[in-house]
Amino acid sequence: MNISNGRRWAALAVCCVANLLIALDMTVLHLAVPKLLEDLKPTATQFLWISDAYGFAIAGLLITMGNLGDRIGRKKLLLIGSAVFGLASVLTAYAPTPELLIVARTLLGMAAATLMPSTLSIIRNVFTDPKERTMAVGLWSSVVILGFGGGPVFGGWLLEHFWWGSVFLINVPMVLVVLIAGAVILPESRNPVATRLDPLSVLLSMVGLIGVVYTIKETAYKGIDEPDVIVAAVLGVGGLVWFLARQRRLPQPLVDISLFAQRAFSATVGTTAAVMFAQLALSLTFAQYFQLVLGWSPLKSGLANLPGMAGALVGGVLAGLSVQWFGRSRAIAGGLTLCAVSFLVLAQVDTGTPYWFVLIGMLISGVGLATTLTIATDTVLATVPRQRASAASAISETATELGGALGIALLGTLLGAVYRAELVLPSGLPPEVEAPARDSLGGAVAVADALPAGTLDSAREAFLTGMEATMYGSAALGVLIAVGALVTMRGIPKVIEEVTEEQPATPVAGRPG
Repeated sequence: MNISNGRRWAALAVCCVANLLIALDMTVLHLAVPKLLEDLKPTATQFLWISDAYGFAIAGLLITMGNLGDRIGRKKLLLIGSAVFGLASVLTAYAPTPELLIVARTLLGMAAATLMPSTLSIIRNVFTDPKERTMAVGLWSSVVILGFGGGPVFGGWLLEHFWWGSVFLINVPMVLVVLIAGAVILPESRNPVATRLDPLSVLLSMVGLIGVVYTIKETAYKGIDEPDVIVAAVLGVGGLVWFLARQRRLPQPLVDISLFAQRAFSATVGTTAAVMFAQLALSLTFAQYFQLVLGWSPLKSGLANLPGMAGALVGGVLAGLSVQWFGRSRAIAGGLTLCAVSFLVLAQVDTGTPYWFVLIGMLISGVGLATTLTIATDTVLATVPRQRASAASAISETATELGGALGIALLGTLLGAVYRAELVLPSGLPPEVEAPARDSLGGAVAVADALPAGTLDSAREAFLTGMEATMYGSAALGVLIAVGALVTMRGIPKVIEEVTEEQPATPVAGRPG
């Protein structure tokens, strides 16, 4: 695809703004929860679906939307998805009942599932030079990570001045930018060999992925023996097994299973899932540390996270150079090692730790995360034909969603288990006070006025012990993934030749990575 240099980078800017929508929306809901609960008064079940509908819709539809983009055109799908995202944001902001809020959040997730694979596939088709593509993916990754840090800042400021729904109106001006600039700047691209979407495959992928994500999330809170968790596990695993078996038989599969036979593809998809496993758990843990342990406001907590996110810009920009200097496998292993080092640093944090020490850990984490995700994403895009870029991007993003859900569930469970084991509560507390305090630090803070003096400090110490265990566990995982990357990605070249439908990727330059 031959377009001018200026238009290529302008197209990248549009793609970054589109993906920034998703990053912001993943963080602002958590800030809005207290005011939302006070205003709409949802039941416990309704609140669960308000929290999870967005993520479930994304996980279930990514693969389908990736294939749809290859079929109808990535630009067209991106513009349609952005328009729906803007509409759903307004519906979410002004939802008068919990039921309508659940519907609006589901619609937001459906729209987000169109944006993720569309932006990456447009980058894959616009940037044909490998070095430029790596730099473009690095900037794309950095902007997304900065969005995770910026969401609490903008959201916290809005919540201090307006109602809970205002945090979702952040999306509207950005949607207008994507729609107007995208219509003018973005080139259209699609797979010239039109493929038919198999309805049964679409259904199986949705049931399988949503079932698995639901099982992971609910097992962490309820255990595996609850009836709804058992049903979700059976449907999820059964749906995915049937889905994969069907893909092997279809002449035009929704997911090309042969892609996983390419070591460059399968290894980097697995690495992306694993690193998100640890990183999202880190974000969740330190959001609680700033607000519940230190007692900072949502806005101050958001501002505290933001400088650490600047490390993502450094990592994203340096990722391409890292590949040229060290090769792909060693560069990814280096990024993962930095993540592990950051976890070790942050494991030392307690109530008296100065902010600058926490900031160092976050900066190291940002550099390592952006380096790893940039190289992994670039490798996935480079190993598939441009015609199938949306579908391949969707697979990578689905792995990210699953890794993040698993990280929050398992490491969150570890944090909670250590907290409960270390917590010492005085005897004689009424059940309505003891139960929430024993469940989590957030519960203890909520009933702090009814707790004896010093009990809340004990709860905070128990949380810090759990946080320490979580950080050490994440560091060990980071080291294991780094070693795995060195082994599984060995021999993947620094520069990967343009791939056609008829041939696999082969090296064209540089030493093996």
